[in-house]
Formats: sequence, C-alpha cells, structure tokens
Amino acid sequence: MKYCLLLLAILAFGSVDAQRPEYISGNNSWNTDSLGDHRVVVQFNGVGNVAKTTVEWRRRDLNPEGKRIIVQDARTGAKVRNVKVVTVNNEKGTLLFEPVSGKGRYYLYYLVSKNSGSPNYPTVHYLEPEQTASAAWLRTLPAQLAVNAPVVAFESSDAFNSFYPMEVTATAAETRTLLGKYRRSDYVVFPEDRQYPVKLFAQLPYRWVQRGAVKDFKGSAMQGEHYSFQLAVYALKALEDLTVHFSDLKDGKGNVIPASGMSCINTGGVDYTGKPFTKMVQVAKDSLQPLWCLVEIPANSRPGVYRGQAVVNAAGAAETRVPVQVTVAAARAKEGNIGEPWEQTRLHWLNSTLAQENTVIAPYTPLAVKDNRIDLLGRRVIVDSSGLPAQLQTFFTEEMTELKTEPNNIVTEPLHFHFTGADGKDLKFKSKGVHYTRQEPGTVAWTATNVSPSVQMDIAASLEFDGFLSYTVKVTALQDVDFRNINLHIPFTREAATYLMGLGEKGRLRPDSLSWNWDVANKNQDGVWVGAVNAGLQYSLRDENYVRPLNTNFYLQKPLLLPASWGNDHKGGIIIAQKGKSILADNYTGARSMKKGDTLYFNFNLLITPFHTLNTDFQWATRFYHRYDSISKIKDIGATVVNIHHGNAINPWINYPFIEWQKMKRYIDQAHENGLKVKIYNTVRELSNHAYELFPLRSLGHEVYSPGKGGGFRWLQEHVGADYIAAWFVPGVKDAAIINSGMSRWHNYYVEGMNWLTNKVGIDGIYLDDVAFDRITMKRIKRVLTANGHPGIIDLHSANQYNKSDGFINSANLYMEHFPYLNRLWFGEYFDYENNSPDFFLTEVSGIPFGLMGEMLQDGGNAWRGMVYGMTCRIPWTENADPTGIWKLWDDFGMQGSKMIGYWVSNSPVKTDQAAVKATVYKRNGKALVSIASWAETDTDVLLKINWEQLGIDPAKATITAPAVKKFQDARSFKVGEKIPVARNRGWLLLIQ
Repeated sequence: MKYCLLLLAILAFGSVDAQRPEYISGNNSWNTDSLGDHRVVVQFNGVGNVAKTTVEWRRRDLNPEGKRIIVQDARTGAKVRNVKVVTVNNEKGTLLFEPVSGKGRYYLYYLVSKNSGSPNYPTVHYLEPEQTASAAWLRTLPAQLAVNAPVVAFESSDAFNSFYPMEVTATAAETRTLLGKYRRSDYVVFPEDRQYPVKLFAQLPYRWVQRGAVKDFKGSAMQGEHYSFQLAVYALKALEDLTVHFSDLKDGKGNVIPASGMSCINTGGVDYTGKPFTKMVQVAKDSLQPLWCLVEIPANSRPGVYRGQAVVNAAGAAETRVPVQVTVAAARAKEGNIGEPWEQTRLHWLNSTLAQENTVIAPYTPLAVKDNRIDLLGRRVIVDSSGLPAQLQTFFTEEMTELKTEPNNIVTEPLHFHFTGADGKDLKFKSKGVHYTRQEPGTVAWTATNVSPSVQMDIAASLEFDGFLSYTVKVTALQDVDFRNINLHIPFTREAATYLMGLGEKGRLRPDSLSWNWDVANKNQDGVWVGAVNAGLQYSLRDENYVRPLNTNFYLQKPLLLPASWGNDHKGGIIIAQKGKSILADNYTGARSMKKGDTLYFNFNLLITPFHTLNTDFQWATRFYHRYDSISKIKDIGATVVNIHHGNAINPWINYPFIEWQKMKRYIDQAHENGLKVKIYNTVRELSNHAYELFPLRSLGHEVYSPGKGGGFRWLQEHVGADYIAAWFVPGVKDAAIINSGMSRWHNYYVEGMNWLTNKVGIDGIYLDDVAFDRITMKRIKRVLTANGHPGIIDLHSANQYNKSDGFINSANLYMEHFPYLNRLWFGEYFDYENNSPDFFLTEVSGIPFGLMGEMLQDGGNAWRGMVYGMTCRIPWTENADPTGIWKLWDDFGMQGSKMIGYWVSNSPVKTDQAAVKATVYKRNGKALVSIASWAETDTDVLLKINWEQLGIDPAKATITAPAVKKFQDARSFKVGEKIPVARNRGWLLLIQ
C-alpha cells in the first residue's frame, strides 16, 4: 500500500510543477547492481555528434563530483563512451556526450557503485569518474553549445528507491529566499503532513520551496485515529532545550480534542521499563529537527474542523505559535487505524506500557514470604539481617524432571562484604534490620541499612518469580576513609560449584583456581555462572551507570562501561578458588579512597538456576521445520512447528513482519488447519530499512539507532546518509538493516507489534536470532505471546560469541536472563561439536542446567553426542543432516512419557566403563533407550554397567539391539555383557528390553 501511494505521488509530480521533469519508477527495468538505482532520462533533439544536457538533479549525496556518470543509449542499451563532464555539484550537472543513435532518449546513471566483501555485510564503493572519450571526438566539441538534450524525467529503479519528494533538495539560493520569508533569526518551523516524513536533517526539501512559506498545519483524521504530524524546526543558530506544547483543539461547537491526548515523541515519552521521561532536544546551526507530534482523536469525537495551536520554544529564542487544524471525518478508525502503519499510526506504540505489570508467567508460581524466607518455583531465598542473601537453595533432583523436599544449598554462609581499611582491619557494620517494601505475587522487595563509623551501606533488593535477584548497594562515606580493599564474598558449596562458565572460561568443570581482571574495552564480561546441573548461580557486577552493550559482531562499537565501584580504574577483579569448606568467589576492588559524602554503587544481579524442571515431552513432540515451505511437505516430513525466517515471500523484511502480514496470515491459517504451528523471525537487534517508521525513528537521534560510520548497502548510503551501523543485508530482496542502539522505546513498539501479530495474524511464537533486549522486554513478550491461550513458543538461536568481535562472552551467559521464558535453545553457528568436551555441551549448548533443552546447528551438529542431551539438528537448515530417522525411533520407542536420566546423574542405571564415553538413559516401563556417545581420542570398546533392578528388566531375558536409524546407525544386536565398539566421535542408540 505504501509503495502504491508513493508511486501515485511520483507520477503526479508533473501536475505539481509543470516546469519540472517527472519523477517516475523504472519498475526494475535495468541492472541496478551494475548501474545503480537512479538515472536521468534526457531527450536528444539536436543534430550532429554532440549532445548537451544540464541536469538540475538536486542531489543529497556527498561528493557528487567524485562519482562516475555512465551514459547509455536507450535504444540499444549500449554504453556511450564519448562523454565529457563539464560541471557537477549537488544542485546540477552539465554533460556533453555523443548521441550515437541520433535523436532519441539517453540515460545518465549517476550513482554507480560496486559491492565487495560478504554478501550479507557488503562494502559498497561508488565508482570514480572515468575518461573514456576519444581525443578525436573531444576535438570536435564546440566552444558554445545550447542545451539540446533536455531532461525528461528522473527515474528510480522502483518507488522504494525514489528521492521524491522529501529527498529532492532545495538549492542554496532557494533556501535563503524561503527562510527570508519567515523573518526569523533564530529558527523556522515548517509544518508537514505525516505522509511526507522529513528525511533530510541538514537541507530543506524542494517540496517546501514549491509550496511557499507555510506557517500553519492542516490535516485530516478519522474518529478514534492515532494521528500524527510534523513540526520541522530549522535552526538558524544553535538551539537548546527545544520543546513543543499544545492547546486543546476545538470545533467551535463545544467539542474538544484535548491537549492531554497530544504529545511529541522527540521531547519525551515512556521508556521500555514503563517510566515517563523527558528529552533535552538540541539542534545544531543549519540543521533540521523534525518534531513528531501525536494526537489521539477520541473515538466519540464529532465530525468537523478542530482548531488550536502548537507552541514551539527553544532556550533564548522567541516562541513560535503554529496554528493547527485537524478535520475529523465521519468515518471511525478501526483499532486507531494501526492497520495502516504507513500513516505513522503506530508511533504511539513507542510509549506503550503493554504487559509491563510484573504478573507471574507460567510455569512459575507466586512468591511466598514467611519471615525472611521467600519461596519460588523450585528455589528458596533466605534473607540475612544485612539484607544480603543468607542462603540460596534449590529443590531440583539431578534428573531435573521433578522437585524434592530436601534442599540443595548453593552457599555455605551468607553473602557478605569486607571493607578493609588501610590498617588491614575490616569495618564492623551494625544492621538496622530488613524492611519489606513490596510483597506481590511477582515481586518481593526489601531494604536494609548497615552502618559503621566511617561508611554507611544502603541495600535495596528485589526478587522476582523467575529467580532474578537484583541488588542496589549504595555505599556512602561518612568521613574520609582509605581502603586496602573492598570485597564481596560469595561462598559456594562444593556441590553447587561443579561447573563454571564465564570470565574468559568456556563451560567446563570448575578449575581449581581462576583469576580475572576487568577489560571492558575488549571483553563483554562482567559476571560468571557457577553451578551444578540442579543448583547454580549466575552473578554479574554493575554500577548505577550500567548500559547494555551491543552484542554479536558489534560489541566493540558499544562495549560495557567499566563500573566505577567494582572496576576501580581496572584495579578490580575476581578470584574463584577453594577456601576452607567453600569455593569462594572473591570479588575485589583493590585499594581506593573515599572523601566524606562520596558514594559508590556496588550493584549486582543474581540468577538462581535451574529455572524449572525439564519439559522432555515438549522436546520429543515439538519438531521444528526451519524454512518457509509448503504446508503439505512439512506435514509429510513429520515436523510440527514451522519457523519462518526473514527474506521470503511472507516475511521479507528483517524484524519488521508488518508489510506482507496478510500473506503470512493466509499461510498460518493453512498451517493451523493442518495441525501445524507457525513461529516467525522477529527480534530487535537490527531493523529493516523498509520499516515505515525509519525516518521518524531517525529523528530521535541515537535513541533507537546506534551511532556509527555508515556504509553498507547503497540504499542506506543514498537515503540514510551517515551516522548509523549497517547490519544484515539480504541480497535477494535487497533488505538492508540498521543496528539498534540497545535498550530504547523501540522495545515498547516491539511488544505492541508482537501482540498485534499474535491476535491479528495468529503467530504461535517467535524465533529469536540473538537478542538485543533485556529480561524486562522478554517478560512482556512472553506475556503477550501466551495471552488468551496462545502457545507463545520462543526459541533462541545464538552464534558462538566467544571471539574477539563479540567480546569473548559465552552465549549462555549472555542470554541467561532470558532462559526462564524460552522453550528451546539452538546453539548454534560456529559452535564446535567435534572438539569440545561433554562439560561444554552440557553447560553451553544443551540448556539442561537451566531447565531447558536444545538443538544443534553448525553443520548439523554431532548426532551421537547430541542425543546424550536429547538434542538433534533442525530440518532442513543443514542439508547434510536429517533428524527424521531419530524422530521415527522416538515414536517407535515411545519417548513421550519416558524419563530422561543423564550421565550426570550419580545413580544413573546405565553407565560405561570409560569416562570418555557417556551414556544417557530414556526409561519406560520394561524398556530403555540408551544413548551412547564418545569423546575418546580413538575408536574404543566399552562395557555397559547396568543396574537391572533400576531399569526394571530381568537380565536373563534382556536383549540389547541397535535399531536401524537413517543417517545414524545400522541395525545390530549385542549380548548382555558384550563389549560394544564405539567409533571416535560417534556412538549408538541402544534399545534394552
């Protein structure tokens, strides 16, 4: 719809100004990859071998004189070689060329570029001018020649690539003349309709020259519409504290559109946590700042003409009163007209608080408080009189399939701080006790104050239903004081410190000692997970200035900020080693001083793992087909859920599934009729250049889009210009994304969008490809996806981020705060399934210590090792791997209802006689499916050590067979007690019954 409207506007240009050539769409009629997306159509009407044209192209791009111009004969398509560029600048260019076919049309391509580098992260260079004209032809050029090849049209490859009308620039003279009509020396306000988003931020569009000096705004809306318009402020001097305020809009008959329903997204709003905020808007001299104004038209408003005003102010400048007139039609908008987002009706989503209330999400249970004990699903927190945790416990069995009554203690004693003075003595604190400030099903919060003669420590903490425990620790110096060290001690039990992941260590058995120092410029590391399968703790160290960094390939462009408290100018660090009966995590700062009244924030977050028991039946029954394909084909293969990536017919644009939503709905309806569910790719790390709101979001500065060096696909360079980070590009559909800034109001839009897709389109969940938002947004997403009985399935893919560009972080550590709301992991690209240990599989890939299960990606994974953790690959993403044979065995065996007993379970009924060959049991009444996989360095033979009583099988009657499984194993039988050959890096699926 948007492109149809734009094309109509383009074709109608001639009616606006008959003296100007038309702007038209070329309907992709030429090779844009070699010639670019823009050309000028000229008509040679002269005689002889020299054509002259002067093109008033009003270009926005930088350095036009440094870009190549290619002249093409429209009749033959041949390149004209005899060309002389006389002058080129942004306003116009004059060329001479040989009209090789005589009278007729010729094309001038003026933004010719070449791609290099990765297809998905292209580097685009504009070709430099070239000299191809022959000396003989150049000698024939007359000294004076009138224009004999006038411009007929400006043609873009399609409507989406057009510069018309808001990127066709005014000349310098036109700009001076227009600005002069406003008689201002500080700034000028240009009212503009929502259909024409301001796209230039340092130039005026020619459209404003054509219409003349306009000082009021007039627009039309529907009853109940989320209406918007622009007040674009052009700064004649540097402006500070730009604001806009509104009056009521009245129709003169007593009907009112109240000012309380009017706002400006540029000057404030509601952040992603639900808190209102204001923005200080500054405008540099000779810059253009659009102010996007939102108007909520009441659904019961009477049709008519409503008038009022918007008042624009800037510090040290005169106010500007802009008369505003909105004509309200008799028609009523459906759902605020959000079904027409090209009208910018969804901008109000930026300030949404949908699903912000911290209600409990299944399968979690309400928090229960008794004295200083707080119970939550499978876990318990006991609060010390200091306000810090006295004990952290879990109640999960080793199998992770059920809860028990006896706790697993995570710490040996309360978490505690040491403030060691210059004399080597620790400060003694007196606690004023714990005060509970909030007791709700989803959140319990408390405060505590601890005082010593020289330091006061104020603690504010909150525990949420999923096991997230957040501490704000404000330390205030009551007098000048010097410290030899400040330490936070977390004394783990040995049982809860089996494995470690983070601080530069891949997931592994916990080393005897670990020493780590802060290096935020290069490493996305501020915490660690220490745990066992059924009891563990992730903690991260932060201060009051924490900002979520960019992730994946972009970490180094926006890294962590060094916390002033913990980092202490890089003197701080962490040592984890045994001390007495504890595995002590010593989080230290090194020596520092504080002056009286100084404050430091020693904030930290804790995640108590696991989050819930394993849902193994979901793992066996839910089989993803990860590609847009025919429903009948997917159903015949045996998959149950379709994952729709981006870059296809029904979801073409990355993280913006709102344009082809009707096609998507038809597909989903068909899937539902055939008993299949459909999930779509949608996250917020980057955003397609096809988003209707791209330029309103650009008007917010760096709130939504990260600053960067620009570049990337040519559309971005030609229309966005500069100051962005180019992200994923899909060559087939030419979808070019821009990196988002991290945490912003775009997450509010994202939540509203997911709610709309769930209810309007019928999606059954989302596929996340790495995540650029935090747990607050994740909870909101889970709420809207699962409302009203919707399944809300979420699976998360991550590429291995343990590398330089990603900051050497473990994907599982990075995303652990999201794990409580996921249904499956898909870890992932660049994960090495051949050369990593079982401990790596368990902690970084499988998800099992966190109550999750996963799948493998890179090259299909290792099928034998994967099955030890209940994992297969995903069809048909990896062509050389196929899990359908394993799926069939699951069904034949009856995996639904079986009990998974992993090799990590101390009393597993089936083990091997070799530590490097692991065995996991899937047990049913009277039979068991045993998965064996080898990490031995060579082929080997193993003997099964079977507890027949636990299996409930009579060894005298038992059989051990390896059923034939496609692309996994040939059929074979083994005798009880017979050694089983296991090839290196492979294994077996054995049926014992």
